[in-house]
Amino acid sequence: MNQNFLDFMRDYEHQKLAVAVSGGVDSVCLLCWLARMGLDVVCLHVNHGLRKNAEVETQYVCDLCDKLGIPCKIFYWVGEKPATGLEAAAREARYKFMTDYCHKQGIQVLLTAHQADDQIETFLMNLGRGSGLYGLAAMRRVTYRDGVKIVRPLLYVPRTELKNYCDANGIKYFMDEMNEDPHYTRVRIRQNRHLLSEKLGITDARILLAVQNLGRVRDALDEDIGKKVLETVENNRAVFFDSFLFDQAPDIRLKLLGTLIQKIGGDEYQPRLNSLTSALDKLQRDCKFTLGHCTIRRLGQKILIVPEGAKTSFRTRHGKSKFEKSKKE
Repeated sequence: MNQNFLDFMRDYEHQKLAVAVSGGVDSVCLLCWLARMGLDVVCLHVNHGLRKNAEVETQYVCDLCDKLGIPCKIFYWVGEKPATGLEAAAREARYKFMTDYCHKQGIQVLLTAHQADDQIETFLMNLGRGSGLYGLAAMRRVTYRDGVKIVRPLLYVPRTELKNYCDANGIKYFMDEMNEDPHYTRVRIRQNRHLLSEKLGITDARILLAVQNLGRVRDALDEDIGKKVLETVENNRAVFFDSFLFDQAPDIRLKLLGTLIQKIGGDEYQPRLNSLTSALDKLQRDCKFTLGHCTIRRLGQKILIVPEGAKTSFRTRHGKSKFEKSKKE
């Protein structure tokens, strides 16, 4: 087993864990490694009913879990499927099944099999989009979704190592035909990534090092922004002076506004970069608009963010907000 994986998982040895297993090589290898470590884990598998081999893969995951002595829970995504955005809808459904199950079973940690190649591909995709710091820092090893801790223990383990382990030990896995479809940007990157190393000397290890360095900067900014948001949001509303937002550097300004909207609006994700950029442009002058299930208003030097549908008065029941009280007007 990979030493980086083993060292990382030591912190989770005495916890009840869930692991998402699709039947692909990454998640199958993760499941087998967890079994070898003897961890207290339950396998979660979602059958989306989208591929002809879906039921075969589901049965294989059940059989593998039985062989490994790991309990397995199967979910079926039934009903009408959307005509567009099917991949995103399937992902949302998958996480909803799994996080709901974790809540019911009192499981706080859900493991997923995102690995180093996924991380590199995410970085390159975001680079192609012109993303800033947060996009280039790519996936975090630990995040939260619907109150469940999402942990990616393979994030610095290459796909070849996972495949080699399964092949060497006669462990069966399935290939997703979508992983070979050049219609998808991620697949085109996967098929041509070797050119970076062969032609330019930009190795996978160098890209991962850059991602790690960017991640440390992102984490430091997040800590500072988190403190600012905590100081500003009161009773699920925020009232502050324009200088609180516009005196920040551009990237921090965007992230600060996005974090405020996410916290008050309650969405899983922050608004997209172009939406936040447009919002900042509107906030240069008196305005009122909605974004991320929030109503945002500027009047004079003050800015207000409240849940959509709430009153947009700048006054609270107790007068000034705690942030305003700390400022000299």
